[in-house]
Amino acid sequence: MKNVKYGQCVRCGKTYEATPDLTNCECGGILDIVYDYDYIKSVLTKEKLAARDNRTMWRYRELLPIEETTPDTPLRVGWSPLYEEPKLAEMLGIRKLWVKDDGQNPTASLKDRASAMAVAKALEAGAETIACSSTGNAASSLAGNAAAAGLKTFIFVPERAPQGKVAQLMIFGANVISVKGNYEDTFKLSAAAIDKYGWYNRNAAINPYLSEGKKTVALEIAEQLNWEMPDYLAISVGDGCTIAGVWKGFKDLYAIGFIDKLPRLISAQSYGCYPINRAIQDNAPWEPMEENTIADSISVGVPRNADKALAAIRESNGLAICVTDEEILAAQRLLGKTCGVFGEPAGVTGAAALKKACEEGLIPADATVVSVVTGNGLKDVANAIKSAGSPLHIEPDLDVMVKGFAERGVEVK
Repeated sequence: MKNVKYGQCVRCGKTYEATPDLTNCECGGILDIVYDYDYIKSVLTKEKLAARDNRTMWRYRELLPIEETTPDTPLRVGWSPLYEEPKLAEMLGIRKLWVKDDGQNPTASLKDRASAMAVAKALEAGAETIACSSTGNAASSLAGNAAAAGLKTFIFVPERAPQGKVAQLMIFGANVISVKGNYEDTFKLSAAAIDKYGWYNRNAAINPYLSEGKKTVALEIAEQLNWEMPDYLAISVGDGCTIAGVWKGFKDLYAIGFIDKLPRLISAQSYGCYPINRAIQDNAPWEPMEENTIADSISVGVPRNADKALAAIRESNGLAICVTDEEILAAQRLLGKTCGVFGEPAGVTGAAALKKACEEGLIPADATVVSVVTGNGLKDVANAIKSAGSPLHIEPDLDVMVKGFAERGVEVK
């Protein structure tokens, strides 16, 4: 790959050749993919990019760690809509707000970006089987993207994974292992199986290419905003790979001169599980936490990408905002009623954190903000119903309908 120099450990600095099956450093640290920005600047311009018809994550190939001969993966991943939301911006007391709905990806989450990258690298490595552990979205995204590419999958999920996500896995033909335990137990079992059988590893804690796939959401946001960067970007955080990828994407664009400023990150976690935010708030090393939140996709008590995530938040002078499950459900309703965007609990945690930050005066009134919705609400229908309530259930009688709505405080006219 002409555009890639090497992989470099974020802990000890040791470098490795960027082979398709690259994993962790011998010291245990995760690697970062280092690019040749001078080369990229010589082959990529804004004008060249604007002329491309390819509206997927692969339109940014010069900024991605793939071989020139590697084909785009089959599913249409990326180029999700970025909606400007003036009504919600006014409600929050900020100048401008955009909502990036990544629940519009093929398997309905941002994780498709990482899984598409994993599939591309697995094909480069000549692998026939790919595996991962996940709280849900990474699993379903891998299963779908791998199925489309003809790869066999083994997927490990904790038993609490929502049935909507498990259903996706089964439909996509994955070999699913539901583990009686938490995410840490699930991860350890997947690591042991991958080591034993030599499957290609899609775990974000091990595979440094995954954050390179996730960073494409930042590349899209920048291009969709005509390279005018927002002041803040809010996003939910679990194991840390997503927020690290977003920051990497913005830094890449800054390095090649496509943007002239970097946004501040808003790291959003639930009080039910917030090891990364706690480390930021306490200015201390992260420590494991119990996993106790309805936002299952970010319920990660032992974050495997903590080093990258903490560095991203600190480098961006970011905010670490924690919210309750009740605030997450309220944000789910708020986005639905004002924007028409249906996000799952983990997907709207960024919006919940943004709302809280605005209420606490942490975001200035003249600020511009992007909030990323990382997963679709159909992933977790049970909590959506819990959030929105039940419909009016009546006999087929108009008077009964009017009376029922009156009891709910709804005027029929």
